Amino acid sequence: MTSHTATAWLLFDRSAGNLEQQIHHGIRERILDGRLKRNDRLPSSRSLAISLRVARSTVAGAYERLRTEGFIEAARGSSTRVAALPAPPQGARGGSAPPSPKPRSEPERFLPFRPGLPDLDSFPHTLWARCLAGRARHLRLHDLGYGDETGLPELRAAIIEHVVRARGVLADPEQVIVMPSASATIDLLARLRLADRPQTVWLEEPGYVTARDIFHGAQLVPVACDDEGLIVEGEGRPPPSLIYVTPSHQYPTGVAMSLRRRLALLDFAATQGAIVIEDDYDSEFHYASRPLAALQGIDRTGCVAYVGTFSKVLAPGLHVAYAVLPPALLDPARQLLRRQGGAVSIHVQAALADFLNEGHLRAHVRQMRSLYQARMAATREGLRQACGDILDIGAGDGGLQLAAWFRDKGADDVAAARFLHTQGVGAMALSPFHMGERRPGLLFGIAGAMPDRVAKLAAAMKR
Repeated sequence: MTSHTATAWLLFDRSAGNLEQQIHHGIRERILDGRLKRNDRLPSSRSLAISLRVARSTVAGAYERLRTEGFIEAARGSSTRVAALPAPPQGARGGSAPPSPKPRSEPERFLPFRPGLPDLDSFPHTLWARCLAGRARHLRLHDLGYGDETGLPELRAAIIEHVVRARGVLADPEQVIVMPSASATIDLLARLRLADRPQTVWLEEPGYVTARDIFHGAQLVPVACDDEGLIVEGEGRPPPSLIYVTPSHQYPTGVAMSLRRRLALLDFAATQGAIVIEDDYDSEFHYASRPLAALQGIDRTGCVAYVGTFSKVLAPGLHVAYAVLPPALLDPARQLLRRQGGAVSIHVQAALADFLNEGHLRAHVRQMRSLYQARMAATREGLRQACGDILDIGAGDGGLQLAAWFRDKGADDVAAARFLHTQGVGAMALSPFHMGERRPGLLFGIAGAMPDRVAKLAAAMKR
């Protein structure tokens, strides 16, 4: 590939803005659909920048994202080439979101270091009140009637703009449904898929306990995760109708699923005719590098249902979640929602649309990402100093929780968590997150990890 052909293979629209994302997306799509193959050489960042008439830093940023995601590789002093990836799935189209596992008593649920909560003290009360009050006074008359069962069109369009920009999702507003919670959304998808086909669900091991509860009654198949995420390869497992995953930050371990595993999962799901539920619950918060794009964004066969929520970026009390559905599920979802209801308050939907469209969410996420990164680092350091000799502490690369595993496989993590609760620390035991052989550990929420609380945590862990 030579630099003079750069504009021929990149669909580039300067007027659309976000040039780095356009370059990233254009190259990624050609790798995924096979037009760029293993070891194909890419132009240097300088030559591509000249061809496209953009800053070299713009191209370098796009290349760095592609390298971080595993699409390309480059050694110092050598050319940039397409990485060795699996072939795209057959039939691929070319070129074109958890809280705590069980309800608890109110005091325990709000203990410091309890997983599942953002920093509610940092909620943007003034901005949210202004948006809500404005819509309460001036809501359009037709919005007060019987609206679209999938949600306010204005909010669905704002959600798509947000997830396209922030998470690399590829969809139209018509594919969005607005729901009161991520759990309600997952439950809806379970009823859509398991009503008339084998009720077999694959779940991550360890994994989100509430998902197990939602799929109760189906045949649940735990699938092991390692430091690359879900291990699709294996024998003796029944074929799934649904596969539930948290690829951006595996819950509870925090591991990000590698590109190799993502492509293997999509290929497997397409072959089996399964739907993948991608729970992208807190991926706005990534600290070590730029977050990997959503699994949905590299889906070529329409097998991923993307679930997101505003519980972690804003507050769970808003009761707003959403899903981006593959086209095959849209009509069945509309029919089910028409029968059962479950809509979010129209005033909240309208206010949230304004909050997104006016850029308040982007600004809030930027502020909180910096704050949470510091609190994650402080929590890790506090644990390391207090008991680094008995715990293997997670990397803390992203998200609002940190897993730490006992090196002693016989440790009683349930008793340890119970003791910590008496000390005012809301850590959760990790062994209940397993369906099979249990690995003891503790899960800490880091959103409220102010210095005084970290000191309290360290003292409680020493005791």
